[in-house]
Amino acid sequence: MKAKVYITLKKGILDPQGKAVQQALQSFGYEGLEGVRVGKYLEINMKDRSKTVAEREVREMCEKLLANTVIEEYRFEVD
Repeated sequence: MKAKVYITLKKGILDPQGKAVQQALQSFGYEGLEGVRVGKYLEINMKDRSKTVAEREVREMCEKLLANTVIEEYRFEVD
């Protein structure tokens, strides 16, 4: 079983890394960019769990360690 976790900054939180990427892309000639946000993507392989248990565990992982829930939001998929 694989969990795919996506972590991004909440709206309204400044993203200096995203701004730097946007400026770099514009310097390469990519015009008309309205914004770039940088986040994290994780794949977690799990075995011997039901989908319900895996979802609960991934949610706990995000809340306890993977995401800073003060400034970040997360979503995940379990296959």
